[in-house]
Amino acid sequence: MQIRLFSVRTRQQVFAQEYTAPAANPRQVAHTIADEIHMQQRRLRGVARTKIAFVSDRTRERQTGTVQNRDVKEIWMADYDGANQRRITITRDTNLNPAWSPDARTLAYTSYRRVPTGGQADIFESRIYQGLLDNPTKGIGENHLVAYSPDGSKIAFTSNRDGNPEIYVANRDGSALRRLTNHPAGDTSATWSPSSAQIAFISDRTGTNQPQLYVVNADGSGLRRLSVPESYVDKPTWAPAPYNEIAYTARSGGGFDIRVYELSSGQTRQVTFGEGSNESPSYSANGTHIAFMSSRFGRYQIFTIGRDGRGLKQVTREGTNQTPAWSN
Repeated sequence: MQIRLFSVRTRQQVFAQEYTAPAANPRQVAHTIADEIHMQQRRLRGVARTKIAFVSDRTRERQTGTVQNRDVKEIWMADYDGANQRRITITRDTNLNPAWSPDARTLAYTSYRRVPTGGQADIFESRIYQGLLDNPTKGIGENHLVAYSPDGSKIAFTSNRDGNPEIYVANRDGSALRRLTNHPAGDTSATWSPSSAQIAFISDRTGTNQPQLYVVNADGSGLRRLSVPESYVDKPTWAPAPYNEIAYTARSGGGFDIRVYELSSGQTRQVTFGEGSNESPSYSANGTHIAFMSSRFGRYQIFTIGRDGRGLKQVTREGTNQTPAWSN
């Protein structure tokens, strides 16, 4: 396949490339072309070859061995536009909150699989291109909501192993574990800054049952509350560079909306406006778009939208789909 791009203004060729690939997968070639044109013409990483992971109950399988009669929730993944949806976990249990490793080759998630944790929530990693499964938290306490540091060296997660939900940091394999927060209120939903130097998280340490947004240095120093004008905050996600901002879920009327806090100015802007309930934002690798879950058409589905609130696209349609995670 040959591609040539011409400037209409100058009448000059500005991009030319030839690609060779299996004829059975022209979509991959088209996505490669799109990303390379974005990089050459705009100095912007394209998203055409990225993936979105999410939780889905679409198989309608029922859980076995539980008191509750409920559907299983498995981890799925799709191309950025919803094509090529495929199942990652096959546990016939509850799997939640996927997170991509920086190299986009591993998916970590919370699972209630009964081995080896006896039914407690624990963190597992699926190395999806090798067919391997790891368990970095080793079933010690209940462990949730894992997040990889952008430099790929560490994970942050919530655990009650010391009796109270706190944020912990460890090497990717679970070694060198240390507790980052220490408060009687629960601390959860960690997200790393682009430099891996800070972690934002959610805490109800005000004691008002109104969780708020906090940030702390990765060594545990410098804890402070961010002044977001919300009564209830959840699921923050730190934008990649160069955007110095955090998207989060905010209570809005009877549901939730996606809002963004700009750290440099302290200003907040709104991305969704009450069309159903909108939750769990996740930035694209270039920071220009946000994936989120929304009930605007009934069941929760995955959508993407520009960081300016324009260009809404629906990614999933089958079953109930939640908590998206956008790969690098």
